Amino acid sequence: MSREQEAVARARKAFETGRSKPLEHRIRQLKNLQRLFTERQKEIAEAIKKDLNKTEVGTQFYETLGLEGEIKLALSKLKEWAAPRHVKKNLLTLSDNAYIYPEPLGVVLIIGAWNYPWAVTIGPLIGAIAAGNAAVVKPSEVSVHTAKVMEALLPLYIDKELYPVVTGGVPETQELLRQKFDHIFYTGNSIVGKVIMEAAAKHLTPVTLELGGKSPCYIDKNCDISLACRRVAWGKYTNCGQTCIAPDYILCEPSIQDRVIQEIRKFIKEFYTDNPKACPDYGRIINQRHFKRVMAMLEDSTIAVGGENDESDCYIAPTVLRDVKPDAKVMQEEIFGPLLPILPVSGVDEAIKFINKGEKPLALYVFSPDNKVIDRMRDETSSGGFLANDCLVHFSISTLPFGGVGNSGTGRYHGQFSFDQLSHLRACLVKKLNMEGVNDVRYPPHTLKKLGWARFFILNSLDLGWVGRMVLLAVFAVVAAVVLQNYLR
Repeated sequence: MSREQEAVARARKAFETGRSKPLEHRIRQLKNLQRLFTERQKEIAEAIKKDLNKTEVGTQFYETLGLEGEIKLALSKLKEWAAPRHVKKNLLTLSDNAYIYPEPLGVVLIIGAWNYPWAVTIGPLIGAIAAGNAAVVKPSEVSVHTAKVMEALLPLYIDKELYPVVTGGVPETQELLRQKFDHIFYTGNSIVGKVIMEAAAKHLTPVTLELGGKSPCYIDKNCDISLACRRVAWGKYTNCGQTCIAPDYILCEPSIQDRVIQEIRKFIKEFYTDNPKACPDYGRIINQRHFKRVMAMLEDSTIAVGGENDESDCYIAPTVLRDVKPDAKVMQEEIFGPLLPILPVSGVDEAIKFINKGEKPLALYVFSPDNKVIDRMRDETSSGGFLANDCLVHFSISTLPFGGVGNSGTGRYHGQFSFDQLSHLRACLVKKLNMEGVNDVRYPPHTLKKLGWARFFILNSLDLGWVGRMVLLAVFAVVAAVVLQNYLR
């Protein structure tokens, strides 16, 4: 039995004991995870510094702060999320107990990504624990130092049988995908996403795929261009552009292109100084393979800002490209690096047409003071998330679902959406063995009179208070018993 098979088998065996299900266990595990981020911040930050050149403060900003918020929310809301959810009924089931009962799915496989290795790996784990599942955690091997730290630390804080960590590269991931899981949660690119989905299909395993794509950013000529560019520059160059919801390219009218370039140049300097390479807040490309991939995208485009690079340090300066053509190399795939192409368009109509020619992106950004422009961009396009007049920050709102659509992913998480995504929302109806007269409408022989009563009972629902329901139930019981027995036989 391989190491991966053993980890899955242990997680399955631990889940079958039932110990992951009690709320007390889930709360205890979440509190232990919370303690990890308090006690081990230094080890976490040191590893991410080696992987992505993030500072300790930057690590807390973009990795662990959001996780702490998710844990805090889960701890405060778990009893509410896990409780039966009573639903409206029709007249035929008025006396019955109808509710949705969230139950654990079983053993979940979580495959993390390297760009925000803690945030996008532990985020789904919080949901899995809260929902009462076991989970096999597979951190990305690309962020090698963080994967080692995660492998060392998680078993010290949470149940190592229910939540094992499996490290390794492609062979280890392929071996995991050959095993049977009850859900697979993958964060990464759409190419691997298709591989995950194909492997899951062999076991009819449901999947959550958090992918990516080319997230467009339309800047209206009538907006505060300086403020828009400040927010775009932050959203684009954070983590050296290696963010799945970073603005991938700008669409704007030719008349404001020079101003946009000028403003972005100004804010690059404000954020990262005259020498971003020496700035502690500016990251690095994860490895030389990705460095070469990003640099190859520059070949047929005009650099307006930046372009400096150092392969030995995996450094690419914050870069802006002007007058980019739709068929340029930089427009053929998600950039995932610090290159910001500007494509001139005649206005919002052409911008919408251009966006709709491509795959549905993970995020779509529009900067405009005009609500009509904002509404048009929202209503006439489709994307995983939509944000007007800012970048990235919708990710921080736990009451908004985060996820893609079409090629940018399937499923959603954050807050209760994580809990529901990793739960089976079981439909439950509990009846009593009495009031059989009400059921006569469904038993043969079927008559038009019975059909008429069935239509009345099924197509009508009432939303009454508790007292009203009790009164109506009493009346209904008497009337139904008399009417149905006298007139339907």
